[in-house]
Amino acid sequence: MKGKLRWVIVSLVALATIINYIDRGALAVLWPAISEDLGLSKDDYAIIINVFIFTYAFGQTLFGKIFDWIGVRLGFVLAIGVWSLATVLHAFANGLLTFSIFRGLLGVSEAGNWPGATKSNAEWFPIKERAFAQGIFNSGAAIGGIVSAPIVGILFVFLGGWKATFIVIGVLGLLWLVPWLIVYKSGPETHPWLDEEERQYILTGRRNEETREAAEYAPTSAQILSRKESWGVILASFFLDPIWWLFVSWLPLYLNETYGFGVAEIAKYAAVPYIGGMFGAWFGGLLAQNRISAGWSVDKTRKVVISLGGLIMLVALLMTIKAATPLFAVSLMAVILFGFQTAVGNIQTLPSDFYSGKSVGSLAGFAGTAAKLAVVLLNFLIPVITVKSYAPAFAVGAGLAIMTVLSVLILCPRIQPLSPRPAESASR
Repeated sequence: MKGKLRWVIVSLVALATIINYIDRGALAVLWPAISEDLGLSKDDYAIIINVFIFTYAFGQTLFGKIFDWIGVRLGFVLAIGVWSLATVLHAFANGLLTFSIFRGLLGVSEAGNWPGATKSNAEWFPIKERAFAQGIFNSGAAIGGIVSAPIVGILFVFLGGWKATFIVIGVLGLLWLVPWLIVYKSGPETHPWLDEEERQYILTGRRNEETREAAEYAPTSAQILSRKESWGVILASFFLDPIWWLFVSWLPLYLNETYGFGVAEIAKYAAVPYIGGMFGAWFGGLLAQNRISAGWSVDKTRKVVISLGGLIMLVALLMTIKAATPLFAVSLMAVILFGFQTAVGNIQTLPSDFYSGKSVGSLAGFAGTAAKLAVVLLNFLIPVITVKSYAPAFAVGAGLAIMTVLSVLILCPRIQPLSPRPAESASR
């Protein structure tokens, strides 16, 4: 029977993602106490949030390259070490400037979690299991969204202040480094704990239908960006990611403005969509694994599962426009995030479907930067189009779901390992 070390690795990455969401979500939960203590305004909060999103966007590309340079083990040490220290530093902020600096540091470093996870899964999982591994990782984001507010709130009450709360949740990330450094000694090629059966299962399954030339294809950034398949990944991420952030950023305001909910009622309902996202992450990964095991090609599997996720989002987003009750609305949102996670895990595996491990992090980073820049545009757009109702926002989300699927179907004519072009082969 094959060993299970690869599942331990992806579980640690999922745990890091939960910590990631706890750290980033703490500011919103603690803001009433912070603003009262330091005299900061809602406008100050908006500035701090935008600093985070901008630095988070460009941190994706930066850390995509870093993970390709120094590898998964040290890449995660750097990313989570810096973001945990940045979280601790929030306790020493005394105004808009210092909060913005520490929030920017948090944004850059937290961004490393996503290209790092994509690269880790490309190294540790055969093609048929890769989407499910990505789904486990992505479920960490959904679970983080569910538990972040309760954990931060309980710590705030128990510790008696926002400063101590930031310190404790920052230390959580530093503690994560201990099992990571113990377990992740190296990649699967040389890991001393890996039994030979699991090692061969991983290595032979990573590239089981490609030529040696394609297996070693690790293009430069310029070469990556010259391929239409890369732009299929980048644009799919650009169109898809704002759908998730539509609910992460605006769900509380939607419930307040549409149904008159207060803080207690928002807390009661806001976790429901993330539960749908958690199940969608598992579903999309398992469905892809099942279809590839049944003999479907990677190309057919990815396109069918991504299209299914897009269809689920499209139908539920259009229905949300006419939602008459808050329970029905958040239930539809759970379906939307179910569809989102069904699609996103398979989109996030595309870099490893096209390129070797030496370029996976770079393309994942480019896609992540494009995705977060799209979120910035959405955050500017939403206040303009939701003056009377949130129906236009859901209509925009429906259009984004369509464009996500079209990006993959049009720009990725065949999802398979790419080989160097003649000019690239000559220059090697």
